Amino acid sequence: MRLPPPRAASVRRIPAARATQRRRLQSQCFTTSASPPSAEEVAKARAYCAHLVKTHDAPSHVLQTFIPPAARDAYLALRAFNIDVAQVADTTSTPTIGMMRMQFWRDTITKSLAGTPPKEPVAILLAKAAEDLHERSNGKAKLSKNWFHRVINTREQYLGNPPYPTLGSLESYAENTYSTLMYLTLSALPQASLTTDHIASHIGKAAGIAAVLRGLPFIAFPAPQPTISGSAGQAQGAVLLPLDVMAEAGVQEEAVFRLGAAAPGLRDAVFTVATRANDHLITAREMLSKLRSEGSVGHDFEHGDDAERGFEYTGEATGQEKQLAEVEQAFGVFMPAIATQSWLDRLQKADFDLFDPQLRKVDWKLPWKAYWAYSRRKL
Repeated sequence: MRLPPPRAASVRRIPAARATQRRRLQSQCFTTSASPPSAEEVAKARAYCAHLVKTHDAPSHVLQTFIPPAARDAYLALRAFNIDVAQVADTTSTPTIGMMRMQFWRDTITKSLAGTPPKEPVAILLAKAAEDLHERSNGKAKLSKNWFHRVINTREQYLGNPPYPTLGSLESYAENTYSTLMYLTLSALPQASLTTDHIASHIGKAAGIAAVLRGLPFIAFPAPQPTISGSAGQAQGAVLLPLDVMAEAGVQEEAVFRLGAAAPGLRDAVFTVATRANDHLITAREMLSKLRSEGSVGHDFEHGDDAERGFEYTGEATGQEKQLAEVEQAFGVFMPAIATQSWLDRLQKADFDLFDPQLRKVDWKLPWKAYWAYSRRKL
C-alpha cells in the first residue's frame, strides 16, 4: 500500500532529496560571513520561512493573519524552526546523523538568540525577531533558549520513531513540542501569563496529538529511501499509536502493515486518541468560559512552576480584569485550536479512518472558521 504525500498537514514529511535541494538553496542565498545579517538577508529569510510554512504547514500559514504584526517574524521563524526540526527524522539516513543535526540546531538557537546567527534563513529571522522583542519590551522579554532546547530534545528522543508507551506519554510529547511552541509565541507578543500559558498548554496538547494521528499513515508506509547503491530501498514503517491504547483495542502492528485502514481495532484506537485531543480543546473552551463568568479558569496549571516563565508586566489591572486583558492580547495565538478542531471533525466524519484521502486535502473553510472564531473570541 502506498499513499500520496499530504497536501496540507501540520508538518509535512518530505523526501531526503528535496531536503538536500532546500539546503543547497539556503547556501546559495546566504553567505557564510560573520557579519550581522543585512536588511536584504532578513528580507530573504522572511520570504524563505513564509514559503516553508505555506508549503509544509498550511494551517499555520493561514493563521498568521491573527498574530500581531510586530510578532509575526517570530511566529514565522518559530513555525519554520518546528518544520525543520520535525523533518530531521525523515531527511537523515542514520540516527547518528540525526543527532548531529539536532546538535546543529541547539548551537544555532544559542547563536541566534545571542545576536550572531549562522547564515541560515530560519536562524537569521529568529535573531531579528529576538532583537525586535528586546527593543519592544525594553529588555524585559526574551525567547527562552531552554524552551527551544526542550522542543529539540523531545524531537531527538523520537528520531527512530519509538512507540509511545501510554496515552499519557503522547500527551507529554505534545506538551514538550506543540505547547512549548505556543509558549514561545506568547513570549514574542510579548506576554508572560500563567493564565494564557495554561490555555495554550491544552491547545498545544490537542494540536500535537492530532499531528501524530495525521502523520500515522505516512510513518506506517514511508516512501522508499535511497540506498548506497543508488536504488530505492523500503524503509521500515511504524504505527505511532500509544501501546496501551493499541492493546486495549486489539490492534496489531503487523495487521496495520498488511491491511491498512481495515486492520481490526484500528479505528477504535484512533477514536480513543482523537477523543483525548478533543477533550483538551473542550477544557480550553471551558477555561475561557469560567474565566469570563467566575473570574477563574477552574483548576491549577500543572506546568505553572516552569522556571522559563520570566518577565511579568505590571499594571493597574488585577484579578479577573487583568486575566481577561491577557486573553484578549493572546487570542490570535490560540487559533490553532480552530484548525485542530476542524481536522478532528473531518476525522469523525471519515469514521476515524486515518487513510481517508479527504483528510489530506486543504481545509478551504479554515480562513472563514478562524475569522468567525477570532471576531467572536470563541474557540
